[in-house]
Amino acid sequence: MIKVGVIGTGHLGAIHLKLLNESSLYQVIGFHDKDLKKSKDLGTDNVYFKDSIDLISSVDVVFICSNTPTHYEIAKKCLENNKHIFVEKPITSTVEQAKELVQLAKDKSLIGQVGHVERFNPAYVSLKETIDNPKFIECHRLAEFNPRGNDVSVVLDLMIHDIDIVLSIVKSKIKSVSANGVCVISDTPDITNARVEFENGCVANFTSSRISLKNMRKTRFFQNDAYISLDFLEKKSEVVKISNTINNSDKYAMIIENSKGDKKQIHYNNPEIKITNAIVEEHNSFAYSIKNNSKPVISLEDGYLALNLANKIINKIQ
Repeated sequence: MIKVGVIGTGHLGAIHLKLLNESSLYQVIGFHDKDLKKSKDLGTDNVYFKDSIDLISSVDVVFICSNTPTHYEIAKKCLENNKHIFVEKPITSTVEQAKELVQLAKDKSLIGQVGHVERFNPAYVSLKETIDNPKFIECHRLAEFNPRGNDVSVVLDLMIHDIDIVLSIVKSKIKSVSANGVCVISDTPDITNARVEFENGCVANFTSSRISLKNMRKTRFFQNDAYISLDFLEKKSEVVKISNTINNSDKYAMIIENSKGDKKQIHYNNPEIKITNAIVEEHNSFAYSIKNNSKPVISLEDGYLALNLANKIINKIQ
C-alpha cells in the first residue's frame, strides 16, 4: 500500500481524506491543517500532525488540498523531500510557480498529478474516444453563489475545469484569446466569457458564472460528422451523427434534405455510462502511475498549461 498524507482538510481535503481511508491502495498515515479546530471536527481516527514537515517525512505521497496560495511552497517542500504529490486545482497561484514545480518533479523523477477531476467524470469517460478533431466547442459552467472559493476569479474557480478538458482534446497551439468579465458580488469577476482560437481552426467558447439561479455544467462539441453533448452535472451524454443516405428503406429514419436536394440521415446515440465516483477514479489512476512509474492522466504539466491559459483569459479581462 502507498503511504499517504493529506495537507489541508477543508471541504475538498476532507473528502479526499475520507475516500483515501476507504481505499485498498493507500494507507493514510495522517493529515495536517493549520486550523486545529477544523481538524478536530473531522471525526476521523487519523493522526493529526502539527508540523507539515513531520507528515511529509512519514509518507510516500502527499495530497495537497490547502488554499491555492499555499500550493507552491508545500509542493516544493514535498518534491525536495522526494515525495510524489497530488495537487488540487489550480496547481499554483502563478504560471512561474507551476513551471518550476514541473521542472523540479522532472529532475527528481517524481510523479505529480493535478486534481482536474472532470477528466474522470463518467459522462466524459463514456464518449471521450468519440470526440475527434472538433471545430467548435461551447462550454457552460454555472453555479449558485457559494462564499467558498470566491477569493479568486471565477476563471480559476470554475472555468479552469473546462479549460483543462478542452486542452486535453485540442492538440494545437493557441492563436488568440479574447474575454470579458463582470464583478457582481466579489472583488474578482463572478461572470466571465472567453473565446479561444487555436491554430488548427478550432474555436472554444467558455462561459462561467458563480451567481447563477441554477447549476449547469454542459459542454457541446461540433465536428465534421457529429454533434456531441456532454452534461457533467447530470452525467449524461448524447451523440448525434450525420451520414449519407443510400436507398434507405427504414421508414422511421430521420432524413433531412438541403436546398441542393442532398439527403442526410441523422443518428442518435446515448452512450452507456458506468456510474463511478470520479474522485475515487482519480485516486486509483494516481496510484497506478506511482506503482508503474508512468505519466498520470493529468500531469503537473497539464496543470501548468491549464493555469497558463486561465491567466491569459484573466489578463484579457483586466
